[in-house]
Amino acid sequence: MIGAGGGGGAPTPDAGQVTTSSKAAELKEEMDDILDEIDSVLEENAEEFVKSYVQKGGE
Repeated sequence: MIGAGGGGGAPTPDAGQVTTSSKAAELKEEMDDILDEIDSVLEENAEEFVKSYVQKGGE
């Protein structure tokens, strides 16, 4: 039978999609926290960081 199951509307998100969205939001928040921490370290030690960075051939 074609069209069995009906509904016709947009599909509702299942538990997997909700979990994925929740996990993505959590990861984004963690990434923002890490970037904020890096930013604060560089604000305090930018000159030292640059002086200690040595680029090796081929990098």
